[in-house]
Amino acid sequence: MTPGAVIGAAIMIGSQAATLLRIEPFWSWNTPIAWTGFILFADAIVYRARGESWMRSSPGEFAALALVSIPLWLVFEAFNLVIDNWNYTGLPENFLLRQFGYAWSFGTIWPAIFEGADLVSVLRRSGGPGRSGRPGGERVIDQSTSRAPYLPDLPAPPGLPALASVGAGALMLVAPLLVSPATARYLAAPVWLGFIFLLDPINRRLGAERLTPERIVNLAWSGMLCGLLWEFWNYWARAKWHYTVPIMERTKLFEMPLPGYLGFPAFALECFTMYVFVRAVLLPAARGTRGGQLVRPIAL
Repeated sequence: MTPGAVIGAAIMIGSQAATLLRIEPFWSWNTPIAWTGFILFADAIVYRARGESWMRSSPGEFAALALVSIPLWLVFEAFNLVIDNWNYTGLPENFLLRQFGYAWSFGTIWPAIFEGADLVSVLRRSGGPGRSGRPGGERVIDQSTSRAPYLPDLPAPPGLPALASVGAGALMLVAPLLVSPATARYLAAPVWLGFIFLLDPINRRLGAERLTPERIVNLAWSGMLCGLLWEFWNYWARAKWHYTVPIMERTKLFEMPLPGYLGFPAFALECFTMYVFVRAVLLPAARGTRGGQLVRPIAL
């Protein structure tokens, strides 16, 4: 393994071992520490295999990805005020320290999903030179020979299927708001699916990147991998979350009821569509050409 991978693995293993022994600060901060180690580990493996990675090739966008991960996750925290499916215990009593812990933990979510998808892509041999570019840097592309999945400059018309998808996604996301609190607790699934149907057609309309079969596979496996690690690292931590879902609440693997694991692959797809949408809105160059250059695609 590369030095970066060794460091990342050492952080993950060391933090978990210290957590099991209830050694501070690891016991209270295992989630953000372990995920920092995972991100370093995955990025190093991907860089070794491809010659480029999020942190090595596009550090600016990686930092932006981590920052935007915080408000994007807060969207789901807002939904949780309605569906009431999880809560936190053991958090620092100091307000500023608690907010820092939130920010660090939430800031690892999208990077972990994307780094995990790249890692899965490498393990599946689906990545390689010319397919592993990152959107943070720019390069001149020969459109006649490039295999990168660029979309036309002119957006496609919405079409009935796209409109139906957007409508279905919007309905999924508003459904928990339209029912009683007791019923809303059963509507977590629409929340973990809605942004896929809502945003993927909009991203196409914007000329941004979309879900493809290859990305769906890599993201879904990343979601399951990250989900298992989230629950594993959370289970023995002092500062942790607990689930209050009303479906098979007593049949758990770690803190998560077994049906909940089905939501992790879908959540990874939502991470992709949400980030692509934000990126397309805030970075117009991501939607097409600029001075003969193209922003690198999200490979995954």
